[in-house]
Amino acid sequence: MSGSTEQFVTLGLGAEVFAVPVAYVREILDYAKPFGIPDGPAYLLGLTDVRGRGAPTLDLRLKLGLPAVPPDGATRILVVDVPVGDRTLSLGLVADRVIEVISFAESQIEASPDIGVPWRSDYIRGVVRRDAAAGKGGFVVIFDLARLLTSQDAAYIAQAA
Repeated sequence: MSGSTEQFVTLGLGAEVFAVPVAYVREILDYAKPFGIPDGPAYLLGLTDVRGRGAPTLDLRLKLGLPAVPPDGATRILVVDVPVGDRTLSLGLVADRVIEVISFAESQIEASPDIGVPWRSDYIRGVVRRDAAAGKGGFVVIFDLARLLTSQDAAYIAQAA
């Protein structure tokens, strides 16, 4: 590994592995059903109580166009602080499971693919090939959290919060 490294929290959505920079993750919570918000997009599940404050909570599966699955004992909510424009939004992101904290060298991060993935590639900062020798073949997809939210999403979430 050469160059600078960055730490990421890896999370699973079905068989896919995604990553969020540790710098954005405030905490990881056991899943609890969010308090519903009327008239929101389907992926906006509602508000989660995070130390006395309501954090708008998104179902990452629905946001990415993956099929919904019921939460189970491994389901987690990552509470993240996402810089959007001139402000920071605190959100909950529902994932099937949280896997680990891992470091990647900048040289390991490849550009996001333009085709061949089932979700919108503009949400992706890059991909890292997983170590097949360690029994973890495939890729880790690194989210670009600020681009995961459209300006319309950000406005709605800010209003809901």
